[in-house]
Amino acid sequence: MIQLFRKILCPIDFSEHSLAALEVALKVVQQNDAKLYLLNVAPTPAGSAGFQPIPMDPYPQLEKDGQQRLAKIGREKIPAAVRYETLVLSGDPAEQVLDTARNIGADLIVMGTHGRTGLVHLVLGSVAERVVREAPIPVLTAHARGRARKAA
Repeated sequence: MIQLFRKILCPIDFSEHSLAALEVALKVVQQNDAKLYLLNVAPTPAGSAGFQPIPMDPYPQLEKDGQQRLAKIGREKIPAAVRYETLVLSGDPAEQVLDTARNIGADLIVMGTHGRTGLVHLVLGSVAERVVREAPIPVLTAHARGRARKAA
C-alpha cells in the first residue's frame, strides 16, 4: 500500500462543520496509516490585529478550554489505533492553520467550511477560503451532513 499522506492537519472550531471534517480526516488517516493533528485556534483580544496578544486572563483560559474540548473529542471520536496530537494556539485562524501545517510538515489539511455567502462572507471572510488559496499542500473541505442548501 502506498502511503499518500503521513501527517494530516484538521482544524477544529467545535462547529458541526469542523466535526464533519474530522470524520473525513479520520477516514483518510486510517487509509494512509497517517498521524492526525487536531488544531484549535483560540481567539485573540479584539483590537490586537497585527500584534501579539499579551498573555492575560481570560485568553489563557480560552486556550485551556480549547485543549480540554479537543481532549474530549479525542477520547470520544478517535479510535484507539489512530495516532493523534492536539494543538491549541491563539491568533488569526487562517494564519495559524497555515503556520501549523508548515511547522509539522503536514501533507494534507482537512477542514470544515461554513459555506457563508453574500454580505456575511464579505464581512466575516472565510478561513477555509484563505487556507485553500494560500496552502502549499492539498486542502480538503467538508460541510456538515444533512444541511440543506437553498438554491439561489
